[in-house]
Amino acid sequence: MASQSTIDLLGRLLAFDTTSRNSNLALIAEVEAYLDGLGVPHERVTDVCGEKANLYATIGPADRPGIVLSGHTDVVPVDGQTWSSDPFALLRRDGRIYGRGACDMKGFLAVCLALAPEMVKADLKIPIHFAFSYDEEVGCLGVRGLLEALAARPVKPLGCIVGEPTDMQVVIGHKAKRSLAAVARGAGGHSSRAPEFVNAVEHAARLVTAVTEIGARLAASGGRDELYDVPFSTAHVGVFHGGTALNIVPDEATLEFEFRVLPEEDAEALVAEARGVAAGIEAEMKARDPRTSLEVRIKSEFPGLSTDPSADIVTLAKRLAGRNDHAKVAYGTEAGLFVEMAGIPTVICGPGSIGEAHKPDEFVTEAQLAACEAFVRRLIAHCSA
Repeated sequence: MASQSTIDLLGRLLAFDTTSRNSNLALIAEVEAYLDGLGVPHERVTDVCGEKANLYATIGPADRPGIVLSGHTDVVPVDGQTWSSDPFALLRRDGRIYGRGACDMKGFLAVCLALAPEMVKADLKIPIHFAFSYDEEVGCLGVRGLLEALAARPVKPLGCIVGEPTDMQVVIGHKAKRSLAAVARGAGGHSSRAPEFVNAVEHAARLVTAVTEIGARLAASGGRDELYDVPFSTAHVGVFHGGTALNIVPDEATLEFEFRVLPEEDAEALVAEARGVAAGIEAEMKARDPRTSLEVRIKSEFPGLSTDPSADIVTLAKRLAGRNDHAKVAYGTEAGLFVEMAGIPTVICGPGSIGEAHKPDEFVTEAQLAACEAFVRRLIAHCSA
């Protein structure tokens, strides 16, 4: 089972409500104080408002290329969810640890911190770095500032392991994502004279239909990679609002949609296609009333990950995990940004199942935490050899 040190540290991390809308500075300060007690040097990379921060720490020789253990400190909201216990207080029961973020991904952070004393005592020839970020859950926003700083340094890490929940399987690929929002502004009036007006809902619905058709085309004839559980790129409309009453022609409608794209395919081409459809619809709207519009904007985006199965970081991660297989996942992570922004070869491997993330009564098993501890201890031995 997991060590008491990991359990205790996980409890301390869970106690901070680091939902992405909140500051994470209290948690960062807690981690800094812990590292200070071990004599581990660290630094913050803050956001422009100074309300959130990434933390970067180095154990071992800082002038040599090392291995990054990376994870995000923010969690998704508990709003509207029914929990059987306090989501921000650790509950240990039947071999499981419950709490918001236990699986995604404070369990991994707790393991890293719990084994930091062993890293300090080891004679590391290869340094081990911690990279703890903010705002991953809202578009992988926070880590970008940290990666800009790392990319400018003379010594670049050998590789990175992002500890998202994979059941400790080594993951070498994930899809890219583009999240978009659209606003249709029509011309409203009394529904008895509907033909005289420009119905925002009806025109926005045409964009919904177009995105749905793109998704159907991708499923039927797009590229495929059978290592993914959903082996093709996808399109999805998740939000659609408009109208106030049946007898009023609506003058505004909003929608949000996304593309999750295999890393070998062109995400920007899909965005351009959606924008082109919207531009055509807008032209028709403006022909009837020049005050109308249909605007599409990017909400968030991150690149996909496609690490060569023969890369050194993959070979190392498999050895540390004690397994020879690898996988790819449909959900997104910060891993693609480590490659794209900083040129750091990256894999994903961490405790817990993504199926338990973001749900009420989120949990990670103690067995998974123990497997992660074994993984990190093998990393310490590797970096000491």
